Amino acid sequence: MKTEIVINDMEFFAYHGFYPVEQKVGCRYTVDLTMRLKTDALESDRLSDTLNYEEVYRAVREEMEKPSKLIEHVAKRILERLRGDFPIIEGMTLQLYKHNPPLGGQVGKVSVRLTD
Repeated sequence: MKTEIVINDMEFFAYHGFYPVEQKVGCRYTVDLTMRLKTDALESDRLSDTLNYEEVYRAVREEMEKPSKLIEHVAKRILERLRGDFPIIEGMTLQLYKHNPPLGGQVGKVSVRLTD
C-alpha cells in the first residue's frame, strides 16, 4: 500500500530574492510538502519503518537557510536534499510560497510547485 505523508505550512524567514534589498531584508516563506512512499509502519507501528517528520523538517529548514536568488532554485535544492537523505521517498510534490513579494502592487504570495 502506498502512503502519502504531508507536512503543510512549514514557515521560515529567509533571504531569497533577485533584488539586493530582498537578500538584505528577507521575507516570510511557507512550504507544503507531500511525500509518497511505501512503508511498513502501517503494520509495525515503528518510526524506523517510515519517515521521521522532524528530520524532514530539519532538512527543509537547512536548505531554506541558504540564500538563493530564485525560489525555483530553492525548491529544487530541497527536493534533491530530501531525495538524497531519505531513500524511502518514492516521489514528492513541494510548493514553496513567498509572501508579500515586491511586485509593485498588493500581492499576497507567489509560489512554485515541483513534482518528481
